[in-house]
Amino acid sequence: MRILALAWEFPPRIIGGISRHVAELYPEIIKRGHEVHLITVAVENEPSEVIVDGIHVYRIPVEHSHDFFQWVVQMNADMLKFARDSLSKDSIDLIHAHDWLVEEVAIALTNEFSIPLVTTIHATEYGRCNGIHNDTQRYIHHKEIRLTQASQRVIVCSEYMRDELKRVLDCPAEKTDVVYNGLSVERWQNITAEIEHDFDALREHYAKPDEAIVYFVGRITYEKGIYILLNAMPKVIAAMDDKVRLVIIGTGDAYTLLLQRQAWDLGIYHKVLFTGFMADVDFWKFQKVANCAVFPSLYEPFGIVALESFAAKIPLVVSDTGGLPEVVRHKITGMVTRVNDPDSLAEGIIEVLHNQEYAKTLVDNAQSELRERFAWDKLAEQTEDVFLKAQH
Repeated sequence: MRILALAWEFPPRIIGGISRHVAELYPEIIKRGHEVHLITVAVENEPSEVIVDGIHVYRIPVEHSHDFFQWVVQMNADMLKFARDSLSKDSIDLIHAHDWLVEEVAIALTNEFSIPLVTTIHATEYGRCNGIHNDTQRYIHHKEIRLTQASQRVIVCSEYMRDELKRVLDCPAEKTDVVYNGLSVERWQNITAEIEHDFDALREHYAKPDEAIVYFVGRITYEKGIYILLNAMPKVIAAMDDKVRLVIIGTGDAYTLLLQRQAWDLGIYHKVLFTGFMADVDFWKFQKVANCAVFPSLYEPFGIVALESFAAKIPLVVSDTGGLPEVVRHKITGMVTRVNDPDSLAEGIIEVLHNQEYAKTLVDNAQSELRERFAWDKLAEQTEDVFLKAQH
């Protein structure tokens, strides 16, 4: 098959999870004998046309706008013009679109070229916002509905998301396929093998020598449940005889101030470090000195951060929301705790920190799961099956 992929981000442009997903999935699709042409957004100092890991990448310049939604409209128009000018309907067998951001170009091309459309929905506006509450959210929500209706097949990253699309977007379960997100263990090992550092000195940046390091990494937003983690920490601190430090990594200026105030009111401000943005290489170094990763999300379609923790060999504690319980198997590859329950979260963290042998077993099991359930070659085979279904 000759596949036309549409995604608003692709490395080195990384805004969310779509970028890495696209960059790791398609090389495996290509290994299966298919051809992939990707239209994405231009990046400064990157070539407009290039082959990356076998993917024919076309980076389209989009004029800057202070209005994000106007910018998205322009991006779709520019992508559509490029496709019309540069690609013939006979040269493409299938379109693969990623999320609502490319809805207009995806629908226009599937209609004009009369070829099947497969869409991957990575998350819904309803899920991110715990409902549709205003016109902006309604605008995105309707685009998601239109895109899934126009698609022959829809791919989601968890059984939870299949149910969500049926409930929220009225997308039939029988045309929705679950293909998990993946992680390239080899790429991860190559990256981390090159990391050299004085880790004792590094550790001193974050904690005292006798303190265990617990961390959260991600966007600093309400849906990530960081306030629950802060509420859990007094119990963790008491159980650890004060020998623990919480590190919160990520950006979200306004909400960060609220969380800092919460930590102060809880009397644990001196035990919590807010790092703000951390570059990938610094984060990979940090993971070498951390003891436990915690993701207490209220909404999480899948949780790629869980796979990254698996790969980094960090014991993991998550909440039982969204796709996380499908990714992390309770007491086998990590601790799964009750959502929005600080006591349950604290107990999971304490169990990991108190029992190092048990934590190592969780890590070892997680390494096996990465290769068995989340390897990109297997996920590419499943994606190929979806593409074939869409053509019949």
